[in-house]
Amino acid sequence: MTDTLDLARQLISIPSVTPDDMGCQQLIAERLKAIGFTIENLPYGDVDNLWARIGTEAPLFVFAGHTDVVPTGPIERWRNDPFVPTIVDDVMTARGTADMKSSIAAMVCACETFFKNNTAINGSVAFLITSDEEGPAIDGTVRVVEYMASKNEKIDWCLVGEPSSSKVLGDVIKNGRRGSISGDLIIHGVQGHIAYPHLAKNPIHLFAGALQELSTELWDNGNLHFPPTSFQISNINAGTGASNVIPGDLNVQFNLRFSTEITDQQIKQRVEAILDKHDLNYTLEWTLSGQPFLTADGALVDAVKKAIKSVCNIDTELSTAGGTSDGRFIAPTGAQVVELGPINESIHKIDENININDLEQLTEVYRKILHNLFS
Repeated sequence: MTDTLDLARQLISIPSVTPDDMGCQQLIAERLKAIGFTIENLPYGDVDNLWARIGTEAPLFVFAGHTDVVPTGPIERWRNDPFVPTIVDDVMTARGTADMKSSIAAMVCACETFFKNNTAINGSVAFLITSDEEGPAIDGTVRVVEYMASKNEKIDWCLVGEPSSSKVLGDVIKNGRRGSISGDLIIHGVQGHIAYPHLAKNPIHLFAGALQELSTELWDNGNLHFPPTSFQISNINAGTGASNVIPGDLNVQFNLRFSTEITDQQIKQRVEAILDKHDLNYTLEWTLSGQPFLTADGALVDAVKKAIKSVCNIDTELSTAGGTSDGRFIAPTGAQVVELGPINESIHKIDENININDLEQLTEVYRKILHNLFS
């Protein structure tokens, strides 16, 4: 058993369903402290955060990740206990194998090897680990970034260990993400007997035209780095459950993943203009989860590409596809941010898994990135 596999199994065996860290960060901190990192525990609310740093000078490179995992779903549908990592034919199955405790284990072991041979570097390396990435993301990375700003600590380069790979390890890295904004919309009608529609106002019927327009609207054409902005309904609900009652209200939840070609304010204005055009009586609450960001070619992207080519012998693809990550809280500080981690095919699924042969490769890629940046 390799060091990375051993540490990954220890972390995966801890049932740290968001936001409960359950001791994962203590285990990580002990390993990092042993090689010279200074440890700060930063709890906010029910969330545990770890900030560990070695060195005091710029530039500052940060490994970022999370110890929380999503719920398992029906345990009886798993081939084994989801918190007992089980290896069959080199595939380890358990919750958190791909997203993203294996990445954290590889980060730690990469640092152990790197600092064994590089006792003094021109710069600093740190870890920013939270237990609130899979949850509301209110008391996690965003709070640590605020804390760092209060101390005038600035991140230059950040590697988030999210599972970015598609078919083989290292074939895709994320150098940006789309923004995400959600709306909670209530269309107000008038409840009534379904046999007397003239005495009621059916909010479902009232919304039909606006829904058609919202779903076919061309928000933008995207650009070289981002696909066009997408509007999607996630939930829609109305009615009392009775088949003879016209509902009084219709609740619609929607989301737009947006490119750098449009702002969140423009989205709000255009959505509300469409609703107003259809003369709807409505209330609408907005939630902005993150702005889009992009890390252009530069020192970090070059170091990551070079490391992947050296270890995996492939040319990686840059991508901004997928959901949000905690990189959205770090990029606005001016940091270059990329995401590189295991294959993402099984994340959040029953029987989440990782090929254990990828663990050593990932560890070596992370070590090479440190070498490329600091040697």
